Amino acid sequence: MTAVLVERLDEGIALVSLNRPQALNAINEDIRRALPPALGALNADRSVRAVLLRGAGERAFSAGQDLAEGARYTIDDVERWFTELHTAYAAVRAMDKPTVAAILGVAAGAGYQIALYCDLRMTHAEARIGQPEVKTGLGSILGTSLMMWHLPFGINAELSLTGELISGERAYQLGIVNALVAREAVFEAALARARALAALPPNALRLTKQRMRELTQAQFDDILVAAKRYQRLAYESGEPQRTMPELLEALQKGKKRS
Repeated sequence: MTAVLVERLDEGIALVSLNRPQALNAINEDIRRALPPALGALNADRSVRAVLLRGAGERAFSAGQDLAEGARYTIDDVERWFTELHTAYAAVRAMDKPTVAAILGVAAGAGYQIALYCDLRMTHAEARIGQPEVKTGLGSILGTSLMMWHLPFGINAELSLTGELISGERAYQLGIVNALVAREAVFEAALARARALAALPPNALRLTKQRMRELTQAQFDDILVAAKRYQRLAYESGEPQRTMPELLEALQKGKKRS
């Protein structure tokens, strides 16, 4: 199965789908490696005027890091793992065309962060959104750093330290998402916003996005340095190695009961 699907819609819109619906579109090596070339090709294609990003299926935009993969990782995987993840985020940031995320269901951890790197986000009141890294034994480094651009410090601390997911309605109230619509209308609302952006002068959008990147580039570069340093410390403590398998086992038991 292709981890990232790309479709061309009308009016210069490209649809990019994180395509692991059986795993709630959890971010694994396949997605991390497939997303940059897919987005890079769309960025170079002058016929593409806007990009709509979603998760395949009806249950999740993305549930975050794939726990089955993470449970196998050791301290020796930290460098490659977070470099790949940062590269995927950089590919979203590098888009000169406007990007809109259609958030259906869950957007957590790495998936939530991909949505935050998009320009605009649409979701529904019942969505579950947030940054649960501390519950896996990892420090909330990438997410906490990114949320500094979106949230007051106290709210950032709440999401980062508790690891709790918030509703789509609260995410809208906090300004994390740009529009709140009925669950069944999320995709069409996001598509309409992408079409509206695609109709604007493309060079003006490109220049505006370039300036926005310049304003945050130094912090973005530092995020990778910090992530690798702090996550090595996390693995030295042994917490991720203990916690991720426990969480994975609990999830699997929950699925069997349901």
